[in-house]
Amino acid sequence: MSGETVLTATDLTKHYPVPRGAFQKPAILKALNGASFTLQKRNTLAVVGESGCGKSTLARLVTMIEKPTAGSLLMGTEEIAGAGPGVIKRLRAKVQIVFQNPYGSLNPRQKIGAALEEPLLVNTNMPKAERAERARAMIANVGLRPEHYDRYPHMFSGGQRQRIAIARALMLDPEILILDEPVSALDVSIQAQVLNLLAELQDKHDLAYLFISHDLSVVKHIADEVMVMYLGRPVEHSSRENLFSEPQHPYTRALLSATPMADPTAKKERIVLKGELPSPIDPPSGCAFNPRCSLAFERCYRDRPQLLDSRTAKVACHAVFEQ
Repeated sequence: MSGETVLTATDLTKHYPVPRGAFQKPAILKALNGASFTLQKRNTLAVVGESGCGKSTLARLVTMIEKPTAGSLLMGTEEIAGAGPGVIKRLRAKVQIVFQNPYGSLNPRQKIGAALEEPLLVNTNMPKAERAERARAMIANVGLRPEHYDRYPHMFSGGQRQRIAIARALMLDPEILILDEPVSALDVSIQAQVLNLLAELQDKHDLAYLFISHDLSVVKHIADEVMVMYLGRPVEHSSRENLFSEPQHPYTRALLSATPMADPTAKKERIVLKGELPSPIDPPSGCAFNPRCSLAFERCYRDRPQLLDSRTAKVACHAVFEQ
């Protein structure tokens, strides 16, 4: 179930200069090259694709760690791109991130209670007693016990540490949670517990999730919408049901064919992509996927496809519309 729009990205772009030597102009690495999407309360948008497709760059822009090179990023009605330090500081509290490695994101010398109180200490004038009360309430909120308040990160399992990381991200009552591969470092049985916790917290706190993952089996469990990225650009944007039942883009089909299935009797054709992911410094002309695509024809090498409405999704593929 979706609600009001909390984030709107339009042609979001991030380019990095790459030095090439003393007498040459820097090369331009096009990490993100025109992503557009909206995010609603109580809704989860999953962003999937190979390493290097721009998922983590997108996360850094939405969390305001970095500024976009071009494009628009609206939180509600406020423009983030180009905003001043005061506006950024205020809006940053509304967007929090949960990282892939829960142990690496926690200070090993800091007790859990202090780690949870730290965002309140830095961003608010809340009294010490109230901060402690809030931290203890959040510990219970994520399914941990009261005595965990005085323990150190090494005393917890991986799943418990990720619950702590989620609790810390929620301390400032954010509207948006960026989940950057939040369960990929966990055992499968623990993954399910953490995903169920995230679903409960989303309903309880009216959260919008931007869920970054390469694991489509996890995405199938948690996402409402899926945006498939390739070399810095979205190539397919669809509801979860349509993406898994009727994928449109040949790259999406290849990703799905590599996803393990629980049913051993189900027939599945494995699509193996040829070649390596092209360099974002020197992407192919036309469609960036054309060197690896079995459906590529003359127009694919000449014109870059736009993300357009097809029968069940938005797709950037000439071949889909030529069929």
